Amino acid sequence: MIYEKYIRVLNIDLKTHKIRVDNREDLCQYLGGVGVASKLLSENMDPSKDPLDECQPIVFAIGPGSTLFPIITKTVACFISPLTKEYGESYAGGRLALTMFHAGFDAIVIKGRSEKPIYLSINNNNIDFKDARTIWDLDLTEVGRVIRESELGAGKRSIIRSGIAGNNLCSFSNVCVDNFRHFGRMGLGACFGSKNLKAISIIGENNIPIKDFNGYFKVYQEIYKKCIDTGLMEKYHDLGTPVNVETLNATSGFPTLNLQKSSFEKGSNISGETFADNNLVRKVACTGCPVGCIHVGQYRNEYDKNHEYESVSVAYDYELIFALGSFLGISSTDDILKLIDEVEKVGVDAMSMGVVLGWATEAFNNGLINVEQTMVPLEFGNRENYAKAIDYTAKCTNEFYKDLSKGSHFVSNKYGGTEFAMNISKNEMAGYHTGYGSLVGAAVGARHSHLCNAGYSFDEKQKEGEFDPEKLAESLFQEEIERCVLNSLIICLFGRKIYDRETVLRVLNSIGYEIDDEEFINIGKRIYKTKQLIKKALGYDNRMVKLPKRFFETTSSKGILSEDVAMNIINKFNDKVDMLISEP
Repeated sequence: MIYEKYIRVLNIDLKTHKIRVDNREDLCQYLGGVGVASKLLSENMDPSKDPLDECQPIVFAIGPGSTLFPIITKTVACFISPLTKEYGESYAGGRLALTMFHAGFDAIVIKGRSEKPIYLSINNNNIDFKDARTIWDLDLTEVGRVIRESELGAGKRSIIRSGIAGNNLCSFSNVCVDNFRHFGRMGLGACFGSKNLKAISIIGENNIPIKDFNGYFKVYQEIYKKCIDTGLMEKYHDLGTPVNVETLNATSGFPTLNLQKSSFEKGSNISGETFADNNLVRKVACTGCPVGCIHVGQYRNEYDKNHEYESVSVAYDYELIFALGSFLGISSTDDILKLIDEVEKVGVDAMSMGVVLGWATEAFNNGLINVEQTMVPLEFGNRENYAKAIDYTAKCTNEFYKDLSKGSHFVSNKYGGTEFAMNISKNEMAGYHTGYGSLVGAAVGARHSHLCNAGYSFDEKQKEGEFDPEKLAESLFQEEIERCVLNSLIICLFGRKIYDRETVLRVLNSIGYEIDDEEFINIGKRIYKTKQLIKKALGYDNRMVKLPKRFFETTSSKGILSEDVAMNIINKFNDKVDMLISEP
């Protein structure tokens, strides 16, 4: 908590219904957010047990700047990923950080398994275990509505919940936060399902006065003006991340048809501009953010004969357009929104779902699987059959779809086609085929995400003829450490240009944290070392990475990539990690 010399941790045991609150002075050296969450994960996990064993923890944490400054809106979840079987880390915006702050908790640790389906009601200092049997099989929207009508009280409120996919332990099921945000990647929904936990409702109404309000407000105003009066955040508010479609498509960095191609001939049909012209109806912001980067589009759904329609609102962004658009050969904005809506209803990560279906389509075309297994023909561009396949996967309808729900690494090792199963260390690829930065960055990233170190950004800045493997390895390593600190405050990474290191230090100093540049670096290293030790304890070794051949067959923005060069960069990066781990 700000102005306190401790981190306040709420511990919840779902099996015994026991509650404990710890004031942990020792956790202050991890600052907050992912630093605290990863440390608590390392303390509570059992590396010898399955990721979905009831003893394994789910940890949520916010940072010292949460709700106090613009764009510091995220909550982090740390867990052992059922998809990759190693370190799991996911972020979500919405109102969750605000409600945790006002409820008075820096972190929440959940362990155990309830005997029956439940949801947690956290109302300031009151924690109740509520029966969730009547809402267990409802879609995410209905779950939110029922809890919202049941949990009355004053203060700020957030409701997070898993879907049908989480009930069925789908390895890439997600957790929805306040309708338009998600803990998307790595399978947190399955962790919920394994604990018979359907949802968490948090209401908070505590207020913490700012001690040096003038000093704080001066820093706040400067950051706020940078957000709205400069062009640093303009693209996120205007077209949002879908603005990347045209650029990446033109430079052969836009994964298409299960990465058989790196540009989509119908890319302009699903560009950010086309979505804005045809479907955009409003822009939404997370609580405490002045940007409004959440773009909500509408499509018409015919629910009865004689032209009976409803308008359906769905949030979209670049990654969803890639995964459920170009990657599957879907060339209509309406059709992409319809697939996003299917994904939302059942509660799966859209990126993982699209990439898994890309493998399944190509495997079907190559005769590795048949229609008796898939139940519908899987064809690039066939939106209706993909919608059915999404539902079958979430419900684990048969043996094949149960296997598909475990991710492309698992299913390709069982049925074949590993060379075109587009995952990186078991996590499905993101929407960038821009060069060695995007590929290696995801391979070595702590959670195998394009957001671990922004390797794609290195590719974009790289000038022709100036590629340096050592420079790339060093850039990825330093960026990973830098982001450990940003993700401990927790700053939305869209605002990373707003929050340069000088600004971060001024933010912390204005609310009572005496941290200088040297300590900033030490905190980053401490957190990153914690993550790497978790991965090591769980048996992960970056040097054993095997990358699908397709990455080295399809032209990237930087041409054809070499597997030998990629592995060389990975080894250079690992040398730096080994040195860090060996430091006292």
